[in-house]
Amino acid sequence: MTDTVTVSAKTWLALGDSYTIGQSVMESERYPVQTVAMLNSNAQLFAQPEIIAQTGWTTGDLLSRIASNPPKNVTYDIVTLLIGVNNQYQGLSESEYSNQFTILLNKAIAYAGNNKKHVIVLSIPDYSVTPFANGSDKAKIAREIDEFNAINKNISQTSAVNYLDITAYTRMAANDSTLVAYDGLHPSGKEYTKWSADLAVLIRSVL
Repeated sequence: MTDTVTVSAKTWLALGDSYTIGQSVMESERYPVQTVAMLNSNAQLFAQPEIIAQTGWTTGDLLSRIASNPPKNVTYDIVTLLIGVNNQYQGLSESEYSNQFTILLNKAIAYAGNNKKHVIVLSIPDYSVTPFANGSDKAKIAREIDEFNAINKNISQTSAVNYLDITAYTRMAANDSTLVAYDGLHPSGKEYTKWSADLAVLIRSVL
């Protein structure tokens, strides 16, 4: 008679906005879901990610949601954070973004059991290359996205968490319409696959 070893699935908390909830793509195409599928196929068992994200959310909206309805668990094996495009789109200040992003990142670190290696910040995608931005000042959008990303990258590096720059991938949509979802704004499942492949490698390296 042999003993049965039970391996508990690792947990992932994904915090964000429309990019994390996967607006206009199937649930299976969301980047946290795709990444978990990649990890599980490589014998690294993960439960389905808990996603706290909604289209249109700013840093302030995400903070309010966490305060009113906290995540299910106290700690998670992996915590990701991608937030800020709506701060830029709504013309909110960089100083407000910096302050609120810092608070969110500190919460993410706490949800990771204060293990900074298990926290991953993703950069903000650049929607200036999508059909949605036609008729807008695309150069201004791209410049402001870069400015907001400089803020979240600096805070991430200062806090010693992982930082994954996916903005360059999103800019490839300027020459490849298949990287944009049917709504003409959000990434397609194909685009999310690019992020997921890099995330899977990163997660394997820190666990």
